[in-house]
Amino acid sequence: MVQREARNATYSARDHALAVLRVRNTALALALTPAAIAVVLLVVGAPGALGWSVAAVAVAVLASATALGLSIARARPRPTPTVPVADEAAPALHRLIRELAAELDVPEPGGIALTPDCDSWLDEQAAPPGGAPVLVIGSPFLWWLRVDELRALLAPVVAGTGPAAHPDIASARRCLRAWDAAAGRARGRSAARHPLAAVAGRLARRLLRAGAGHSVEMERGVAAAAASRARGVDQALRALAQEQVGLAYAGWDRLLTRVALPAWRTGRWPSGLDAGVAAALAELSSRDRLADGFAARLDRRPACDLLERPGELDQQVSLLAARLFHGVPDDRSAGWAPVEWPAYPEEVVDRIWRDRAARLFTALDATETPTLARALHGLAEAAADGNTDELAARLTADAARAEAAHAPRPWSPPDGGQGPLPLPPQQPRGRRESLIDHVAAAVCCAAADTAGASPGLDWLDGPVLRTVAGRPQDLADTVHTLVEEGDAGPLRDWLALAGVRADKPVRLV
Repeated sequence: MVQREARNATYSARDHALAVLRVRNTALALALTPAAIAVVLLVVGAPGALGWSVAAVAVAVLASATALGLSIARARPRPTPTVPVADEAAPALHRLIRELAAELDVPEPGGIALTPDCDSWLDEQAAPPGGAPVLVIGSPFLWWLRVDELRALLAPVVAGTGPAAHPDIASARRCLRAWDAAAGRARGRSAARHPLAAVAGRLARRLLRAGAGHSVEMERGVAAAAASRARGVDQALRALAQEQVGLAYAGWDRLLTRVALPAWRTGRWPSGLDAGVAAALAELSSRDRLADGFAARLDRRPACDLLERPGELDQQVSLLAARLFHGVPDDRSAGWAPVEWPAYPEEVVDRIWRDRAARLFTALDATETPTLARALHGLAEAAADGNTDELAARLTADAARAEAAHAPRPWSPPDGGQGPLPLPPQQPRGRRESLIDHVAAAVCCAAADTAGASPGLDWLDGPVLRTVAGRPQDLADTVHTLVEEGDAGPLRDWLALAGVRADKPVRLV
């Protein structure tokens, strides 16, 4: 029954694939029409002038059509950068995928690669000549999912190699990729300087519009066929795995924006993002009562055990993530280097705090005596004179200039692959929030210099302050009260309780 449903879905996808190919064939037929008319006229003995005039038009049309066809056929979409996983680097993972493909009765994927994202798909562009598509796996899945969960999750993806091997579907997909690449290549190019690419782009867009409906239905049919074929493989476990995928999405986005991005901006790239997301999600499972039921699954074998050297692959994926989501600095000697998680607090958090504290003391003209007491006095004066917003604006502008001075350039893959990817959306921070960040940084520096506190890393919240008594929970509230209300009393009480000496100089470098 399942096999019959899969075949029916494949047939439906094939029908739509043939419809896409008819769009291509119609364009070819239109290009050949003048030549056919010229041949007919010459055969029936039409007047020489008419026949040769039509023949000249036919030659011109054929020449133009050939040039446009070659331009479109040679267009290639930009490949998605991935980290290939060789058989010797993960024999257990390759064996699992081979056994899964055999159970599904579909061709084995032509290879395995990792991507720094929470997604998995079949990459036909990376397929070896005459081989099946490459299976691309989201790296967070390997570090968070258990082995049986990963197998259940990948079953519908691997099942897609069956429809992908159908010649009509493969041909239709090649046409669609070429049309899309030609249309994309024409964007941003001057029609006067690149007339052939511009015309080919317009033609490709028309072909895409003509085949759009059928291409969508074809992919739906392919997905339905893959889902039907995989229905009998770990169906119950797949529902649980999908719940973990949603959790992985949230943890990965949070790790990128709250932990990785601050490091990238300081010239450091965390070399173990996948291990980090696993730690973050394990922390979430221990904190969140809703996730308590997931904690027991951590005793089962993680999917990253299928790799021979998971740390090396994690480092490669982490570097790719830094390049894709952030870019690379123009001056590599300025400190663009990997950082391991134990060194993150000192190399990233402490540097962020001291940069912000130096910016605050500069704005307050207190660099000669950079004490927290001097900063609090300056903030109180600014609040009394109504200059808090002016101070916040200055700090925001100074921070923007400093960030622009070290802004990375977009990374261009050596194979011409896809360039930078956007980070998950973030809530923009206002000027007052920027001022609060700078004041809190100065407080953290003073606590580290005079009270034995230290910078720390929270997997879910990012940089934090660790005091002798643990992580203080009310520091942000006291700083907020100082900035918004001009009342330094709660912060002074916090400093006294934490043993921070506000009269001692703060180290800024």
